[in-house]
Amino acid sequence: MGYTKDDLLARLEELKIDFERYDHPVVLTVEEQAKHVGNLGGALTKNLLLKDKKHRLYIVSALADTKVDMKILSQRLGLGKGGVRMAPEDNLRQVLQVPLGCVTPFALFNETASAVSLLLDQGFKSKKSCYFHPLTNDVTIALSSSNLDKFLLSIGKQPAYVDLEASPVVGKDNPPDLADLVPSGALSFPEESVENVAPTHAQTKDVPKEKTCLPDVKAKPKVQNKVASSSEGKVPTNGANVEKFVTDVLEIISPLFISEVSKKLNIKEDELSPILDGLKERAALNVDSLASLFKSAAYTTGFDAGVKTMLNYGKSGLPSQE
Repeated sequence: MGYTKDDLLARLEELKIDFERYDHPVVLTVEEQAKHVGNLGGALTKNLLLKDKKHRLYIVSALADTKVDMKILSQRLGLGKGGVRMAPEDNLRQVLQVPLGCVTPFALFNETASAVSLLLDQGFKSKKSCYFHPLTNDVTIALSSSNLDKFLLSIGKQPAYVDLEASPVVGKDNPPDLADLVPSGALSFPEESVENVAPTHAQTKDVPKEKTCLPDVKAKPKVQNKVASSSEGKVPTNGANVEKFVTDVLEIISPLFISEVSKKLNIKEDELSPILDGLKERAALNVDSLASLFKSAAYTTGFDAGVKTMLNYGKSGLPSQE
């Protein structure tokens, strides 16, 4: 079991780190958080949990208005254009041990997250204080970058501040400038062990389907003339797996978009493909976050419905005999 909010705040006090605390209702987005603390003088932040193809994890912590291009960031890490993407929710809960909406540098307080790499926005240093959730999203704390550094050093994590909006040339004569921030060695996650175990009747019965399909997104082939019509009527599959669901949605929408634009603007479909690749890369992050919110909301709704059924009809599903 991971550390709690109270554990973290107690540690900050032990380290004599100055911070301001603001309690508020649970928030899942920066926009919701801004309604409660946006006018109090600190800088809002956004925090992403990313995963590469070797299942290594990265927390990118940035000012809310900093533009983070995942394709450029991946190249700067030496992982190629599509080397990182949003990590699945399982990694967030099992490695960082925090719920959805609580990814911040403070999640590294948990020992299970010791191998997670942290990239901090250099813009933090220009702010008097920045806002972060302390392992739970019903509280926000404000502290300076120097005090954040003090906490990170106390857990053995060297702060690494990066210009996240930079786009340096990466090539033969220009090595990736952030390659040193790639964790050494792949992390071990439950989905890896599931995929590597020979399937048996007993195992497949107990293994949740969601954890058996976490595919890496591969480069899409160029769109052909008839691909739009073949996409009509398709529905996204495996909605329980957010990563797969987002991929399915983008694969369905992309050819339809290309077909319509090429007809109305009289542009060849091949010329639109590179533009669409960039749009998909930028849209994937927002669609992924939105799908995760819907998934969590669905789980919560289902749980509440189950509790009401238990209360109304008893554990057997029949009217209780009271």
